[in-house]
Amino acid sequence: MKVLTRSTLHRLTSTSKQSPIIPTHKTQFLSTAFNSSTPIPSKFSQQSHYRKQISLANLLQRYGFPSSQLHNFLAKNKFLLNSNSWEIEKSLGILLKLKIPQKSLVSLICDCPGVLEFEFLRKWEMGFLELEFLSGSPLIIRNVLELARRFQLDPYGFSRNVNVLRGLGFSDGTVSRVLEGFPRVIMMNKKEIHRRIVFFMDIGIERNEIDWIFRSFPCVLGFGVEERLKPLLFEFGDLGFSEDLVRKEIVREPRILGMELGELSRCLELLRTLKCRQPIKEKILIGGAFRAGFEVKLRVDCLCKHGLIRREAFKVLWKEPRLIVYEIENIEKKIEFLVHRMKLNVGSLVDVPEYLGVNFEKQIVPRYNVIEYLRAKGGLGFAVGLRDLIKPSRLRFYNLYVKPYPECERMFGRFSGDVEVKSRHPIGLWKLFKPPRHSESKEDVENMKCFVEFLA
Repeated sequence: MKVLTRSTLHRLTSTSKQSPIIPTHKTQFLSTAFNSSTPIPSKFSQQSHYRKQISLANLLQRYGFPSSQLHNFLAKNKFLLNSNSWEIEKSLGILLKLKIPQKSLVSLICDCPGVLEFEFLRKWEMGFLELEFLSGSPLIIRNVLELARRFQLDPYGFSRNVNVLRGLGFSDGTVSRVLEGFPRVIMMNKKEIHRRIVFFMDIGIERNEIDWIFRSFPCVLGFGVEERLKPLLFEFGDLGFSEDLVRKEIVREPRILGMELGELSRCLELLRTLKCRQPIKEKILIGGAFRAGFEVKLRVDCLCKHGLIRREAFKVLWKEPRLIVYEIENIEKKIEFLVHRMKLNVGSLVDVPEYLGVNFEKQIVPRYNVIEYLRAKGGLGFAVGLRDLIKPSRLRFYNLYVKPYPECERMFGRFSGDVEVKSRHPIGLWKLFKPPRHSESKEDVENMKCFVEFLA
C-alpha cells in the first residue's frame, strides 16, 4: 500500500512538472513557423535543385551524351547546376558548329567540362575563324580547346604560335598534323622549336625532310635535344650503325626517334638469339639489322598495348618469330578475336604463341566455329583449350572433331567432300614433263624378239 502510494505520488509529480512545457512547445513551433531554418523551404530548394538536374540531364542527352554516364558526370561537376542552362545550350551549339563529332564532343566534355563556359567558347570561335586552314580539322579544335581551358590560353597567343610554325617554313599541312598529334606545341616558344630544327640539320637532314619528319611523327617536338635525341643517336653509333644509315632510316621512318634508350639493343639481342628456319630469318633481316630491330620494337609495343608486359612480349616473339614479318593489323585482329569472341585472356598467348602465327581465315575461324558448334550441341566431353585448338595438324583436327560429324565439314572447309581443293599447278602440266615416245623401227622389233627368245 505504501509502494502504491509512492508510485502514484511520483506519477502525479512528473505530470505536474511536464504540464507547463506543452504550451511552450506550441508557442515555439508557432513562432518559428516562418523561419528560414525550418525544413519547409529546404524541401522547396531540393525540388528546385532536382528539377535543374533533370533539365540539364535532358539537355546533355539531347546532344548525344550517354544516359549511363549522366549521373556520375553531374555528381562530379556540380558547378554546372549553378550555371545558366540557356548559356550551356548555346555552348553546345557552338561546339556542334565547330564540326566536332559527337563521340569527340562527349569525350571533351567529360575530360574538361569547363569548355561549356559560354564566353570562353564564343571567344575561341572567333579565333578559329581567323585561321581558316585549321577550321576543317575537328581534332585540332578539340585538342586546342582542352589545352586552352586547362592552361588559360587565349586565341591571340594560339594564333601567334601557329604563325611562328608557319614562319619557320612549315607547310599548312604539317602545321595541322602537328596540332593534331602534339597540340602542346602551342605552349612552346620559337627558340625551343628552332633548337630541334637545328639538331636535324646538324646530322645532315634536308629542310624538306625535316618538314616530313614533323608531319609523320609530331611527338618528336616534345623530345629534348640534350636529354633524349642526342643520347639516342650516340647509342645507335655504339651499336655499330653509321651516321648515313641512321639518317636514312630516320627519314624513312621518323618513329625511330620514339625509341627509348637501350630499347634497340634489346631488340637486336632477340634477333641474334632467334631459332627459326633460315627462310624466315632471311625475310626478317631483308632490310638490314637496324630496320629489323625497329620492327621488333613495333610488335612488342603492339603486344604490350593489349595487356602483356614487355618480358612476356619478347618471349612471344622469340617463340613465334613469324610475327616480326606479319602486319600489325593482322596481329591485332587475332588478339581482338581471342579476347572478345573466344573470351580468353591475352596472357594465354604466352603459353600458345603459335596462335598468332597461323592463318586467321583458314585455320583460327573454322576451327573455332567447329568447336563452338560441338560445345553447343553437347558433343564435347572435355574442355578444348587454346592449345587443343591450334596445336593439332589440319588432318588430325579433321579426324578428331570434323569427320565424326558430317554437318561440321562445310564450316571446316578443308578435307570436306563438298569443297573442291584447288590444284597448285594448271591442268595438263604433267604432259610437259612426260618424256617423248620414240618411234619403233623393224630393226628394234627384231632385236626385242631376239632378246626375249634368249631369255626364254
